[in-house]
Amino acid sequence: MHIAILTLTFALPGCGSLKEKRQRMGGLHARFGNTPSVAVCESGERDRHDASEWTFVIVGLSRRDVESQCSQLEAKIERVVDARVMDVEREFI
Repeated sequence: MHIAILTLTFALPGCGSLKEKRQRMGGLHARFGNTPSVAVCESGERDRHDASEWTFVIVGLSRRDVESQCSQLEAKIERVVDARVMDVEREFI
């Protein structure tokens, strides 16, 4: 069993309220948390309007599979989230 912790930090330029932030970042739980091998949570920058941090835990039978899932997840997030990815951290356990 291989586990990766993927943490993404987002910038939300022009975001003026926490409500707008939820709308722009909304759906990450629904889109990515439904996959049996992925868990997701907002892990930082909760009180800031213009930033957000999300952590994903990805589990797989091989490191290659987990790395592939991480790459696919990152690519999909960049396409569907109305925010700019500022930082990506991957940690393998």
